[in-house]
This record gives sequence, structure tokens and C-alpha cells, in this order.
Amino acid sequence: MAVNTLQDLIAAGVAGRAVLVRSDFNVPIENGVITDPGRIVASLPTLNALLDAGAKLIVTAHLGRPDGKPEAKYSLAPVASKLGELLGRHVQLAGDVVGQDAQARAEGLTDGDVLLLENIRFDPRETSKDESERAKLAAELVALTDGEGAFVSDGFGVVHRKQASVYDVAKLLPSYAGNLVATEVDVLKKLTETPERPYAVVLGGSKVSDKLAVIEALAPKVDTLVIGGGMCFTFLAAQGQPVGTSLLQEDMIDTCKDLLERFGDVIHLPKDIVVADSFSADAESRTVPSHEIPDGWMGLDIGPESVERFGAVLRAAKTVFWNGPMGVFEFEKFAAGTKGLAEAIVAATSNGAFSVVGGGDSAAAVRTLGLPDDGFSHISTGGGASLEYLEGKQLPGIEALEV
Repeated sequence: MAVNTLQDLIAAGVAGRAVLVRSDFNVPIENGVITDPGRIVASLPTLNALLDAGAKLIVTAHLGRPDGKPEAKYSLAPVASKLGELLGRHVQLAGDVVGQDAQARAEGLTDGDVLLLENIRFDPRETSKDESERAKLAAELVALTDGEGAFVSDGFGVVHRKQASVYDVAKLLPSYAGNLVATEVDVLKKLTETPERPYAVVLGGSKVSDKLAVIEALAPKVDTLVIGGGMCFTFLAAQGQPVGTSLLQEDMIDTCKDLLERFGDVIHLPKDIVVADSFSADAESRTVPSHEIPDGWMGLDIGPESVERFGAVLRAAKTVFWNGPMGVFEFEKFAAGTKGLAEAIVAATSNGAFSVVGGGDSAAAVRTLGLPDDGFSHISTGGGASLEYLEGKQLPGIEALEV
């Protein structure tokens, strides 16, 4: 099924209309300061296009996981300030979600104004499993547009959630995919429908259970599946290798054995590991063969031989999907594995490969390690949504837009 796009909405005319936009502003904040505004920056093309066309914007977004009630540390105040700076215009922040302040500010909007509602997850109905509760919140959001507005879904990081501001609102207003969502879906279709070969996937992160479904879905379709990060130790244990005190999901060992039996020609595991005597930035460390991790030591990165082997495969690939770091890249001593593979993907991209970085941790690694954003074909803003799409699941927030 097709979806209406932002361009369709603008062609229909938005001057003087209130447009409700669901954005993804779930950015990292430390001591009130946004440390990575990437998701806010990614929202600008859609917001600017609507503003240039004369719309009155009512933007909704979440931050963190408040327990269905206001919490100062999850306020969108820093986001409103940063968004205003990036847009070059004042952004109002409502003091509530759909209460008196939000209603009064929405009524006072004129063409080109921007109103950011307070954290949508301050209202427990946003994430309620009760459809009637979500529907009530959605109706109150729609009421802010005087019922004559439109809805633009531009928060790809939440389209896999059946939530009021993502799914239920789309059922009540003329609905459109924003530029960000449309681009993300196009990228994922390219990864699943027409990938150029060789096709390599790099998966990292801590838990096999988090990536099991995507491993099952992609292993039969790709040429190489590199596994690193904390999850690799459960695979190594499945091969009968000692893993010391490394991260291990014992209940997933049999599952990993099965995966290796079925996809052993595709799955590639590290041959050497950087181990440490403790989980700290200044821990004593050394590189050992993957089958010789000593008792009392934990693996915190893949070793240089693995970087070289995996890097050679990645540089020769024509399609690359990367989700999850290879080690604890936040500690300089254990960042070489992630950086080495990322540099190999950049090299592949410069040679014409189509490369996609999926997931917040991977995107953070790109920036933390000083790699260029334009060294990759696409950096996704929604790791969970990307993985569920690649697993073959329906994304409720996209499904609700279909016409």
C-alpha cells in the first residue's frame, strides 16, 4: 500500500492550517545540555518545508521513559531551546501535553508559528495498551488543530510503537509521511528488496536475544554476517570456548549452537579479543585469541586480527548494514574494534557501496569516534524500527498512514 507524502500535503495547501507533527526528539541530555542533537537536526527538513509553506506547527515528541507523569529531568525545555536555535525562530513550549496551556497556545498560533507540546509520555494514555484510552488522547491532540488540520509522521524512531501520537492520531486526521520517515522506509526497502551483492551485515551490542529475530531473518539473505560486541561471547560459548567473566546469556547458548549449525557459512565471529581485568576505562588489558580468554577477565572489544579480517570483507561489500558497536567504544582503550570496522564501511562507501548505520549506539559511535556522517550512505534515526522492519514485522506507525 502507498502512503501520502509531505509533498502531497504541501501541494494540497497548508497555509493557515494547523499541522500536528510527530517528531523524534529523544536525544541524550547531560546536566540540561543536549550532547547529541542529531535527531533534532534530522527533523529540520520536514519542519522547515511546512513552515515555508505557511503552516502553523504543533509538534509532539517524547524524551526518555517517564512513568506517565511529569518529571523535570524529562522535560522538553532543552529541546525547545535547541530546536528554536536550529530553526532560527522562537519555539513555544507548552507547560502540559493537551491541557489548558497547550490549548491556549494552540489557539493563538499564526502562520509560521511553532508550538512544542511537553513530553507526550507525561500522559499515561500515550503508551496505554487500552485502545480507548489512547483514542481519547489522540482526539485531544486532534482538537488542538481545530479538527481542520493534518498529521505528519516524522519520528521514525517510534513508528514501531502503537502509541496515541504515532498510530491513533493517524486514524483521525489526513495523514502523511514526513521526509524523514519516507527516506527511512526507502532505505530499508533497498536493504531488503534490491540489495547489491556482496551484502554484509555487522551486528553488535550486548544481547543475542535483542538481535535474534534479525539474525534469523537476515542470515539466509546475506553473504556475510559479522557478530561482535557483548553478544559474540554467547556464540563463542556455544562453540565450547571459555569466555571468562564476559557478558554471557547462558539461556541463549543452545540457540546460538543452532544458528551456527544452520548458518555457519555466513556467520563470522572474532578470532581475537581485547580482554580486561575489570569494566573500567583504565583497566589492565591485553589481546588474546578468542579461545583463550582467561578466567576472571572479560572481553571488551574485538582484537586487531578480527578488525583486519572483517574489514577486508566489508571493504569489498556493495551493501552494508551495521547495527551495534564491536566493543565498549566509550572507553578509548576499547574503541579500536568499532572504529576499525566503521572505517572499513566508510572505505566501502567511498568505493560505491550502499551503507546504512542503524541504531542509536552505532550513530553515537560514529560521532564519538570522529567519523564523518557523510562517510555512510545513511545513518538511521530509529534502530528498533529498522530492526523490526528487517525482521519482516509490520510497523504500526507506517501501517496507519497507508491509503
